[in-house]
Amino acid sequence: MSSKVSIFSGNSNQDLALRIAKSFGSELGKVTFSRFADGEFQPCFEQTIRGHEIFIVQSTFTPTDNLMELLMMIDAARRASARKVIAIIPYFGFARQDRKDKPRVPIGAKLIANLLTAAGVDRIVAMDMHADQIQGFFDIPFDHLYASIIFVPYLKKLNLPNLVMASPDTGGAKRAAAYAKFLNTDLVICFKQRSGANKIESMTVIGDVRGKDVVLVDDIIDTAGTIRKAADLMMAQGANSVRALATHAVLSGNAYKNISDSSLIELIVTDTIPLKNIQCDKIRQLSTADLFADVIHRILENQSISEHFEFTTIL
Repeated sequence: MSSKVSIFSGNSNQDLALRIAKSFGSELGKVTFSRFADGEFQPCFEQTIRGHEIFIVQSTFTPTDNLMELLMMIDAARRASARKVIAIIPYFGFARQDRKDKPRVPIGAKLIANLLTAAGVDRIVAMDMHADQIQGFFDIPFDHLYASIIFVPYLKKLNLPNLVMASPDTGGAKRAAAYAKFLNTDLVICFKQRSGANKIESMTVIGDVRGKDVVLVDDIIDTAGTIRKAADLMMAQGANSVRALATHAVLSGNAYKNISDSSLIELIVTDTIPLKNIQCDKIRQLSTADLFADVIHRILENQSISEHFEFTTIL
């Protein structure tokens, strides 16, 4: 393994970055941000990184400052003669804009891919992308990790007697079906119609949930409106209990209230996005630090990542 390895973080995931560095066996590198009166900022690495392999941990959720921090840190590392720059992006923002779903709109995920490539990043590591095809937007190595390696052991410990996996919408059916296949359970799908962004017009449950312990699976939980409606609907149709797994806890708007007021027993999320300082007894957060630290080791040692982390092999 190269002795010149440095792990840095922007401001979006500093706690996670600290845990990743600790799990990896090193300290988090020092980077400062100078800010001008108008809000403009400038990152600076406060140690030599010439010839180093640099890992920058930064999720790109809102505000867009998080994305700009990542882009400018990549550029700064390049100009400081870093050997390689690898971006660890636990949550890849704008991933829901993976195609033109109506006229005269951008493909935001492709634009972000172009910006990261233009900044000079050598490799991307991300978790549970909203759309798998986003990997094809890059002409550099892209390692796509799955939170299933964290969620499945937790589910097994629950030892639910009548487990059934569920998807809160048809778009996530493939993800839920993979869990159901491995865990040898039935699959239930919610069919929803939207009247606009974050607005559900109607929802129908496809499948039998009577007497079942339902686990909803999703990659992103935003306002929690869909999860709340799905959980309440399943309980009304005779489910024994309803839980939810969601990798990325965006949790905007009335999300915390929706979760608290819902029929969910618990919502299990990861730390790809830090939770806000709002107490909610139903939310349980699992750490991704050891997973990302192991990936860093494997990258440095030129070991296979796909064999260890592809959904079909890790489960």
